[in-house]
Amino acid sequence: MKRRVYVETTIVSYLASRPSRDVIVAGRQQVTHRWWEVRRPSFDVVISQVVLDEISAGDPEAARRRLEVIAGLPLLDVTPEAAELAVRLIERVPLPSQASVDATHVAVAACHHVDFVMTWNVAHIANAVLRRRVEAVCRTVGFDAPILCTPDELMEDA
Repeated sequence: MKRRVYVETTIVSYLASRPSRDVIVAGRQQVTHRWWEVRRPSFDVVISQVVLDEISAGDPEAARRRLEVIAGLPLLDVTPEAAELAVRLIERVPLPSQASVDATHVAVAACHHVDFVMTWNVAHIANAVLRRRVEAVCRTVGFDAPILCTPDELMEDA
């Protein structure tokens, strides 16, 4: 059975956006495209309605490109348990209130027993300083936290 990866909005955005002139962004785009082409077949990739809502916003042409990237991916429900876990993550990690969508990504993945959340959001999701707190909050409600990582961390099998 393949391991599952929840693809957070930043991944979809890097895949669908035009090449950046910013060196860091361009590097992240390149790594993201490489993961999508080379490693994606090794995983079952999933998203949630939260991802759909985020990528549908903004410039219509950019939104169309983002939606094309994720067409056909399985959609995980934002269950009442996930909504409650997201609130607890905001309160207990703690995360700033504007990070409620970020907390929801993690909570949906945890409640659906997804192995990884892949993101370029290193402020509120793939953050080594917050990782243990996120794991502890998930455990208090009976879920294992997914591994929070960037595409480059999933380039090779362990």
